[in-house]
Amino acid sequence: MRSSRLTPALMLLGTGSNVGKSLLVAGLCRLFADRGLKVRPFKPQNMSNNAAATAQGEIGRAQALQARAARIAPHVDMNPVLLKPESERGSQIILQGRVAGHLASGDFSRRGDFMPKVLESFARLSDGADLILVEGAGSPAETNLRARDIANLGFARAAGVPAVLIGDIDRGGVIASLIGTHAVLDADDRAVIRGFAINRFRGDVGLFTPALDTITTATGWPSFGVVPWFSDAVRLPAEDGLDLMQGVPVRDGALKIVVPVLPGIANFDDLDPLKLEPGVELVFVGPGTPLPGDAALVILPGSKTTLRDLARLREEGWDIDILAHRRRGGHVLGLCGGYQMLGTVVRDPLGLEGPAGSAPGLGLLDVETELTPDKTVREVAVEHPGSGSIGRAYEIHLGVSDGPDRRSAPFRVEGRPEGARSADGRVVGTYLHGVLTSDPLRRAWLENLAGKPLAAGEAYEPAVEAALGRLAEHLERHLDTRALLELARSRS
Repeated sequence: MRSSRLTPALMLLGTGSNVGKSLLVAGLCRLFADRGLKVRPFKPQNMSNNAAATAQGEIGRAQALQARAARIAPHVDMNPVLLKPESERGSQIILQGRVAGHLASGDFSRRGDFMPKVLESFARLSDGADLILVEGAGSPAETNLRARDIANLGFARAAGVPAVLIGDIDRGGVIASLIGTHAVLDADDRAVIRGFAINRFRGDVGLFTPALDTITTATGWPSFGVVPWFSDAVRLPAEDGLDLMQGVPVRDGALKIVVPVLPGIANFDDLDPLKLEPGVELVFVGPGTPLPGDAALVILPGSKTTLRDLARLREEGWDIDILAHRRRGGHVLGLCGGYQMLGTVVRDPLGLEGPAGSAPGLGLLDVETELTPDKTVREVAVEHPGSGSIGRAYEIHLGVSDGPDRRSAPFRVEGRPEGARSADGRVVGTYLHGVLTSDPLRRAWLENLAGKPLAAGEAYEPAVEAALGRLAEHLERHLDTRALLELARSRS
């Protein structure tokens, strides 16, 4: 007979976006999983174009990493509402893993309609778990959104989950942000937050003790710890595009791979394995800057809004740079939306990613793309005939691409050709995400690109596992994890 006790749960809220909530949840998932607990990550609502495929549908990439940290398979219930921005005015709704329409940016009231599904997923996830670690989104101090909130205190109160507020000292103003959050919340919301922690501290923690006293005196919240900067965070997939260009080493004389950063960039963690290769210099190029002329390879990464990003690429003049790079004998790789841009035309007759229309592609691959309503979301086994390597990858995309260059596809999935390749092999496109995580495939491909052997880099998957282990140890040293677990259990 099942106990009537509530599953222990704890929510990490943040004073703002990008304060490190995702990383802290991942580290705590690994820490408590290694203590023998059945841990489950949960994020009621995420807004990100960095998504992961699960057996049931898609979720935020950060929740997939947290599931890995908890040593379990990712599931759509871990992120029941995923909003994928398509423009400044709206997002695609992914509800429990599946496309469920479009949400206009000003339509805040509709978000509250998702609460029953959020609580349903939370209840299913709680069944059989020892601990649920919940990640908030943005800041709970956004009082203009509070009435229909499902991402922060709205969820915490509905589910009866205690919370800890995280402040990021690296961005400055952490004392004011914590005390200010306390000041704008009403009494009932304040009561849900049971303490705070400081993240990304640099220097002598002892110097911050008076500040901790100031925060506690002003709020009544105790401190659960001060977490120093964790430099190995760059080895873990980032959720936020703000992290994209951070921690990328400069390696003069290495094989230069250039990535133009477009507004709708998606699944940019595809590029993470390249950061660990000592023979590679990965260069991200932002607006207003031409693409370097000495690149060996230009990568067009995934995009949630292919036509819009294709137009922006032309506005930046990057199409001219890429065509010049190609004439010089350079290589080009397109991933998902980037693959679609490399073809002769992209059509969106139903307006699935924005206004209906079409546009010529860059013409570097002889394929045409049409966006269709059926969305492909799946994990696959992939074979790279060129190197004989076998690996795992995933697909998340709208649209079908076909044309003569598909006959020399670079990959095979389930015995069928996948992607397209130009006649001389210098331009390649694929719908596969995560294909570069295969060490043999990645290294064979890089050495073919360089025309010579390269120094071996770190094996990617073991590097991620090692970083998660070090993160768990880091948090155990600097957070009062016993008190956090007791707080989670106080829900029972």
